[in-house]
Amino acid sequence: MALEKRNWTAGTVLKRMESMGSARNRNGKEHFGIRADRAYGVATPQLRALAREIGRNHALALELWDSGMHEARHVAAWIADPAECSGALMERWARGFDSWDIVDGTCRYFFLYSPHAWEKAFAWSTRRSEFVRRAAFSLMAALAVHDKKAGDEEFRRLLPVILEAATDERNFVRKAVNWALRQIGKRNRNLNGLAVETALLMQAIDSRAARWIAADALRELRGAAVQARLGAADFPTRVVSEYARRRPRTVSATH
Repeated sequence: MALEKRNWTAGTVLKRMESMGSARNRNGKEHFGIRADRAYGVATPQLRALAREIGRNHALALELWDSGMHEARHVAAWIADPAECSGALMERWARGFDSWDIVDGTCRYFFLYSPHAWEKAFAWSTRRSEFVRRAAFSLMAALAVHDKKAGDEEFRRLLPVILEAATDERNFVRKAVNWALRQIGKRNRNLNGLAVETALLMQAIDSRAARWIAADALRELRGAAVQARLGAADFPTRVVSEYARRRPRTVSATH
């Protein structure tokens, strides 16, 4: 029988997670770059079901986050109240980032809905921490998909930031930079052309990371599926031809 919402405490939630965990799932997390020593080994569908059972509970979310347990932080991001998401709270949680999936989940399900999301996307893009910098571009990708009120100019301002970060060779950063560029370029026809232009400029940079990001993004953004969805019968070949002469040999992308 489900506990009443008023009976949920951090202790009861952590015990529930511990009972649902398995050594196999916990050890499997290491394969994906997740610290197994801070995880119970609970499957994501079980965590989502638990978060739905708890419902919105910001005070509990804060306690779960402070526990430091991997699954607890996922649930915290799902049950936290975006109306209570201050810039100071975002900074405090960001300092605790230690895995890419916590970064992406927290940005997608909590930080995205804060009035400080755009501000932090810009501010974190120059941070030295690998996971905080990833959070900047994870937020940009989420904003590109979910912020329906933002105009093209707001996303255009992100492209120089993305270009600047393209030389970061760290795996979790370069993949997030690539993700942000692709999501912006899939938003509409105008941004597609600007994202392609940015990717072509990346190819002129003497950086393996930049060339990988560019090659991977161009493959999708200029692909038939994206172009058909955007209705781009008049895909901006002017942009392509203008920068084509500056392109070095394409480097194959591998994940």
